[in-house]
Amino acid sequence: VQLQASGGGLVQAGGSLRLSCAVSGRTIRGHAVAWFRQASGKEREFIAASGRSGASTPYADGVKGRFTISRDNAKNTVYLQMNSLKPEDTAVYYCAAGARVITSSLATLTAYDYWGQGTQVTVSS
Repeated sequence: VQLQASGGGLVQAGGSLRLSCAVSGRTIRGHAVAWFRQASGKEREFIAASGRSGASTPYADGVKGRFTISRDNAKNTVYLQMNSLKPEDTAVYYCAAGARVITSSLATLTAYDYWGQGTQVTVSS
């Protein structure tokens, strides 16, 4: 299973970006998918997830109302729409997928089996 994240770049504060995560080798249908990020010198942190059925979509407090996770099972792709970006959103963003992630573990990094390579998002002030 391979996950390929793309869509990162340099954007001014207040701007928007949409990240994509193309999955190959296995269908994402029935899998939980998520986005995490890691800023320089910090630990990787949870951003957003979509549960196995797609019904549960938790977000980190710092991105609620600004970021939206979505999935297109037909295209085997996961998206993260990021609006009202702030300099503190600067990080490498990673997508992840897992077949056995339960709802209570959607924000848990170690619950996911598959990871993409990351895409850099830089927000200038």
